[in-house]
Amino acid sequence: MSSSTSTSQNPSMSSHPRLGRFILKAAVFAVGLGLCGALLGALALALAWPNLPNLSALTDYRPRVPLRVYTADKVLIGEFGEERRNVLSFNEIPDVMKSAILSAEDDRFYQHGGIDWLGVVRAMIANITNMSKVQGASTITMQVARNFYLSSQKTYTRKFYELLLTFKIESTLTKDQILDLYMNQIYLGHRAYGFAAASRTYFGKPLSEITPAEAAMLAGIPKAPSRFNPIANFSRAKIRQGYVLGRMKDLGYLTDAEYKQAMAQPIVLKSAPGTPAGGYAIHGEYVADLARQLLYGVYQDNVYSRGFNIYTTIKSGDQEAAHDAVRDGILDYTRRAPYPGPEETIDLPAGVENDPTKLDSILDSVQDKYADDEGLLVGVVLSAAPDKVVVARSSQEIIDVTNKNALKVIARGLVKNAKDKVKISRGSVVYIHKNGDYWEIINKPTVQAAFVSIRPEDGAIISMVGGFSFGDDQFNRVTAAWRQPGSAFKPFIYASTLERGITPATQVSDEPFTLTAEQTGSKAWSPKNYGNAYEPMLTMRQGLYKSKNMVSIRLMQAVGPKYVQDYITRFGFDRSRNPAVLPLALGAGAVTPLQLADGYAVFANGGYRVLPYLIDHITDSSGKVIMQAKPIVAGDSANRVVDPRTVYVMDDLLRGVATYGTGARVHRELKRDDIGGKTGTTNDSHDAWFAGFTPKLVGVAWMGYDQPKSLGSRETGGGAALPIWLDYMRYALKGQPQIPPGPMPAGLEKIDGDYYFSEFPPGQAVARVGLPTPNDVPPSTTPPPDAINNLVNQLTNSTTADRNGGTPAQTQRVQF
Repeated sequence: MSSSTSTSQNPSMSSHPRLGRFILKAAVFAVGLGLCGALLGALALALAWPNLPNLSALTDYRPRVPLRVYTADKVLIGEFGEERRNVLSFNEIPDVMKSAILSAEDDRFYQHGGIDWLGVVRAMIANITNMSKVQGASTITMQVARNFYLSSQKTYTRKFYELLLTFKIESTLTKDQILDLYMNQIYLGHRAYGFAAASRTYFGKPLSEITPAEAAMLAGIPKAPSRFNPIANFSRAKIRQGYVLGRMKDLGYLTDAEYKQAMAQPIVLKSAPGTPAGGYAIHGEYVADLARQLLYGVYQDNVYSRGFNIYTTIKSGDQEAAHDAVRDGILDYTRRAPYPGPEETIDLPAGVENDPTKLDSILDSVQDKYADDEGLLVGVVLSAAPDKVVVARSSQEIIDVTNKNALKVIARGLVKNAKDKVKISRGSVVYIHKNGDYWEIINKPTVQAAFVSIRPEDGAIISMVGGFSFGDDQFNRVTAAWRQPGSAFKPFIYASTLERGITPATQVSDEPFTLTAEQTGSKAWSPKNYGNAYEPMLTMRQGLYKSKNMVSIRLMQAVGPKYVQDYITRFGFDRSRNPAVLPLALGAGAVTPLQLADGYAVFANGGYRVLPYLIDHITDSSGKVIMQAKPIVAGDSANRVVDPRTVYVMDDLLRGVATYGTGARVHRELKRDDIGGKTGTTNDSHDAWFAGFTPKLVGVAWMGYDQPKSLGSRETGGGAALPIWLDYMRYALKGQPQIPPGPMPAGLEKIDGDYYFSEFPPGQAVARVGLPTPNDVPPSTTPPPDAINNLVNQLTNSTTADRNGGTPAQTQRVQF
């Protein structure tokens, strides 16, 4: 029996050794596999670690910092480069921004050693479950490694290198240093790198002024910059913001009350209507672009990444006043001109107003085609009647245009028999504009204008506006538009005659005349006065006050066109663009607004030639000054180009023009006696000008079409350009004391109420010009040598373009 029992238990007992051997073999295999894995890992580590990149990019952080342009009072007006970046030190980053990013990206950042192992395990389980490549669990340190050294490609090899780099970064830098690098380097959409740049890009404010709501919105962007930035998709950005604010509350960074307040705070993006493009505080686009061009000529493409800072001579308040003056002047002209009709008229389905989704879809497509331009906003007409036009901007923004003045401007488009081109009806695409306290419909202007002001003491450019909209057209008319100056050029003709014996009391014929083809060398020429109004005789002073063409031509005849051409080069005008022909007396040459301002500066500063300049100094990314302007300053005898007596008399004459003559509106509105100036209107009103000055400031305003055509038969320099000049000067001269004329220079005498050079006293000075009296030929004197006529090397003529249709100055007629 025992034998039988023993035999029945043998198979069971014999299986135990086999099981033990199997377990032993499996354990040995596992250990061996682990050792092999360890050896392979060690080998991979040994091979990879020495090949890891040097961390100098982190320890000596030098990001690609864009070129920035500032006003003289340090207001940012432009930024150029692929990356917008404002690098801040760790202590400069507000705590609310730090807590927001930790809540959104890595709440255990200060606890782990660079890798959040719990997160890694979660990601591995998800990857195995989904049969996908390595995903998620990236800490801030890992993102720093990826952003500085690796691609974002999701592969196991890249992930391995990322882990190694993470360990190396953690062993080299402090946690604060790592977080600082992350917050300055991370891409946040719209070319913004780092949270300081993103704050300016999206909210138009420095990071130091960020609120918890705004910080949470920025902190939500790194997960997917193209999807979660508020400009690209505000609704997604708001959802992500809510998540981040919830995390901040859960982690103790926000109280319940602060959380609720942040959730309720409206988010205002910087792209509100009327704000400068790019989120800048003022409109300095033309200035910034010119400064960029000047520096690009030196450094080429490197200028966009080396962190240069250009500090211009522009005053921010003056610049904004000039911008507003140009915009308002152009809009005022547009209101005076006949209404040309809507942009187009689309088919607007009946009853679409009752379907907000469909209406918004239609409006979105229209606004994609016709962009808003500051205060000019695109809309579609829902209904139109002579007493009311209803315009939709969106299903939530319906605007009634009912103001009588506004309706009067567009009346020709509201009458029953209006032509299709100008008719305003349901579906018309129009621009609307808030004019004070009422809305108006106004077409987007096609006319252009420009304004520049300079300091006559040294030529510093104080303000510069090159056109109506830089976003539409980057052509800078201040520096690049060569236009006929018309009567605004006459003061230089008059100045030339003073040094040849003509005086303000000289009597000049104002009768019309004709030069034969034989006299002109081409064809007969019969110049005319503005309005065909003539007088038998005027004094030289009266001729300038009234801007009489016959007087100006006869004065130029008296001293000779060649002498005048030589003389005007003292003021910086190009000989080649201002030929020695009689039409030059009417401003038939070509100048830019900046050149004309430079010329008037000679009258303002006492007779000295200064060179306009825009850049005061430039610093590198560390703040070191690498260029400092050294302008020519008025008062140095080496750059005197005009006799002080001539300047004194011209100042007196031009103050008279601004008080009694074609520019009398200046004195009437500004009530100042220290302003001189001159209007200018070219033939058929193609160009309208006003140039004016005080001893401390010169300003020039111009209006016209890029392809010359008439502004309108009633448009003149006094009506179109002078209002721009006045609007600017109201700001620029506010609170500035009046400056009386200086002492009369030696060699100048005032006799019987007018001025005479001592070498040309009464009896020897020219008494009459163009009148039937003998001995009218002026004394023969040798013109002074040419003075330097180059613009400052920053603003060379070779960099400018001509957009006046290319008509030779010699063949253009000018009429006043």
